[in-house]
Amino acid sequence: MRRAALPILGAAILLVVSLAAIVGPMLSPFDGYKQDLRGRLQPPGWADKTGAKHPFGTDQLGRDVFTRSLLGARLSLLIGFVAVLGAGMLGTFLGLFAAYRGGLLDDLVMRLVDLQLALPMILLALVIVALLGPSLRNVILVFVITGWPVFARTARAATLSLRAEEFVVAARCIGCRDWRIVLSHILPNAARTLIVIASFEVGKVIIYESSLGFLGMGVQPPTPTWGNMMGDGRAYLDTAWWLVLFPGLLLVLTAAAGNYIGDGLNELLDPRSKRV
Repeated sequence: MRRAALPILGAAILLVVSLAAIVGPMLSPFDGYKQDLRGRLQPPGWADKTGAKHPFGTDQLGRDVFTRSLLGARLSLLIGFVAVLGAGMLGTFLGLFAAYRGGLLDDLVMRLVDLQLALPMILLALVIVALLGPSLRNVILVFVITGWPVFARTARAATLSLRAEEFVVAARCIGCRDWRIVLSHILPNAARTLIVIASFEVGKVIIYESSLGFLGMGVQPPTPTWGNMMGDGRAYLDTAWWLVLFPGLLLVLTAAAGNYIGDGLNELLDPRSKRV
C-alpha cells in the first residue's frame, strides 16, 4: 500500500475530476453559457434573485464559474487523453518498426524526431495552430503531431535492446512475420515504459492546452476551457480573483494527478525495485 500510495492518490484525483466533469454540468442548476449582466463579477457564494447560489461566483458576463469550470474540465481531459492516445499509437508504431527493420526507415524516423525535438513544443504548437486555425480538432491534431517523438524514441530504444533476445530470435526462426514479432513479442515487453510516459504526457498536454487557450490560440469562446477562462479573467485579477483561481486549481490538481500516476507506476512496475 505504501508503494501504491502515489498512483492511488493520482487516480483518485483524476477520477473525482472526471466524474465532476461528466456529471456536474448536468446536475448544476445553471447554464454555463447563459449570460446575466446584472449578476456579473459576483463573488463565490453569491445567491441570485431565485435563491440559487454560485459556489465559484460569476464571470464578467454573469455566467456561473463553477459550471464553466466543469465544462472546461471535459474539454481539457478529452484533449489530454485523445491527444496522448493518438501520439502514443503513432510514435510507438514508428519507433518499433523503425528500430526492428533498421536502415533507411530508421534513419528517416530518427531525423524527424531530432528535428522536431530541436524546437520548443509550445512554439511548434503555436505555429501549427496559427496555420490550421484554432479549433478543438486542430488543437488535438497539434498535440498528436508534437507529442509522438517521445514515444518513438522510447519504443525504438526498447526494440533495439529486445530484438537480439532469445525469444525474438526463436520467433524469427520458426517463421513468424515481422509485424507479429513486433506486436506480440517486443511491444508487450516495452509497454511498461510507454504506459509511464503516457501518464506524464497527459498532464503535460493539459498544461500546454491551457497555455494555448490562455494565449487565445486554443478552443475559442464561448466554449469554456481552463486556459481561455484564465485568459479572460486576467483583466479582472485585482477585483475578481475567483475567475483565475478556480480554473487554475483544477488545472494544477489534474496535472499533478497525471504526474503522481506516472511516478507511482514507474516504481510499481520496475522489476528492479525492492519488494518489502
